[in-house]
Amino acid sequence: MSGGDTSIAIALDASHAGWRLDRALAAQVPSLSRERLKVLTKAGALTRDGKAVRDPATKVRGDERFLLAIPAPEPAHNEPQEIPLPIVFEDEHLLVVDKPAGLVVHPAAGNRDGTLVNALLHHCGGSLSGIGGVARPGIVHRIDKDTSGLLVVAKHDKAHEGLARQFAAHSIDRRYLAIVSGVPRQAEGIVDAPLARSPQNRKKIAIVKEGRGKRAVTHWKRLELLSDAALVECRLETGRTHQVRVHMASIGHPLVGDPVYGRGKSAHRKLLNQLDFKRQALHAAHLGFIHPVTKDRLSFDSALPSDMQLLFTALGV
Repeated sequence: MSGGDTSIAIALDASHAGWRLDRALAAQVPSLSRERLKVLTKAGALTRDGKAVRDPATKVRGDERFLLAIPAPEPAHNEPQEIPLPIVFEDEHLLVVDKPAGLVVHPAAGNRDGTLVNALLHHCGGSLSGIGGVARPGIVHRIDKDTSGLLVVAKHDKAHEGLARQFAAHSIDRRYLAIVSGVPRQAEGIVDAPLARSPQNRKKIAIVKEGRGKRAVTHWKRLELLSDAALVECRLETGRTHQVRVHMASIGHPLVGDPVYGRGKSAHRKLLNQLDFKRQALHAAHLGFIHPVTKDRLSFDSALPSDMQLLFTALGV
């Protein structure tokens, strides 16, 4: 083993006879996900009697002894930074953050630091496990920089995989509050329209023909009537980039303040300037999911942040 690697001795018993190797390993090493064990096995990290066993689909006898070498996580080249984080829930497996508007989730070109990832690296310190072999927090889903609200973060592989599976199955309960331009005639509705990068502008997302993009479904409900505007709740059946913003704009009700997908009404523009409100009026207000380790049902709510509350009050009829 190289410096920084750790090794785990794994003993199978008669109850594992006939199982796939990766399944048997996952049963004996619950701290690692089955997918991670597959990757390690294929990379030659698993040995039996000093020889590498590389096929995770091999059927086991049930009395084998293995040694698994786990490489030290590679640095993610992100610096821990002391940035205040509103944390609404935390245990050894995951945490839920109430992200303020303006905070970027991932470091990228133009935003190398001052991000949620930098803040998490500082907050979690040595307790943060590597996700997929990289020492970085397990961001399972994202929220736009200028959208506020709830975000779940995995602390280790198994939690990351369990949450990702729920997102893929669309079983996560995610509801956004949005202030939209104009008053929807119907009390509620569904927008089922596939989304993809706009061929005209790669920075924008657009509704595309069936079969071209990814399926996207938004269930919306009108909550409050405002001055030529409305507060709506949008429940996401899928979670695509800019989904709420594009879908609500597509039915003639873009989000107030959206600089990309909504022109905005002149009266609203004047009010936004007065309030110095410079973002889309969108807040991830509710998040519900099954804890990937304890299997408890977790549910979290976040009230409208002060800037959206001021806008809501100012638009009151």
